[in-house]
Amino acid sequence: MNRKYRIIPMTLYTAILILMDQISKYIIVKTMNIGESIPVIGDVLQITSHRNYGAAWGMLQNQMIFFYIITIIVLIALIYFYYKEAADNLLMQCGLMLIFAGAIGNFIDRLFRGNVVDFIDTKIINYDFPIFNVADSCLTIGVFILLYELLFNQKEEKSHGNI
Repeated sequence: MNRKYRIIPMTLYTAILILMDQISKYIIVKTMNIGESIPVIGDVLQITSHRNYGAAWGMLQNQMIFFYIITIIVLIALIYFYYKEAADNLLMQCGLMLIFAGAIGNFIDRLFRGNVVDFIDTKIINYDFPIFNVADSCLTIGVFILLYELLFNQKEEKSHGNI
């Protein structure tokens, strides 16, 4: 692509991820009772209907106004960062797109449900990982991509004199 910002495809991918997140949550809400589990891969992966009234790992329970304000600030910062820092960096744009999709997905839940619907329940070795959703996955992968870009590729560019 000649355009450095790739706005149309990134907007489309973001919308698709938000739709995937919201449709999956809608199916969980409509077909499962809270606490109900469906084994997918034994004890390793289950679909478990859960509601989170806080942030990651249930922190800051019932602080919805705080989450609204923080989410809006983060979304504005992401848009600014996208235009200011990620203009020519496709991987960074992808990371930002994933974070944006995840933030919007969980924001929609908080705004319309008063909680976040979580349902992906994994147990890795003997660790029962907190239940999460598609939006959480987007956020996590996006953050890892950004960290990788900022820590490794930026250093590499500096060492080659490109910055």
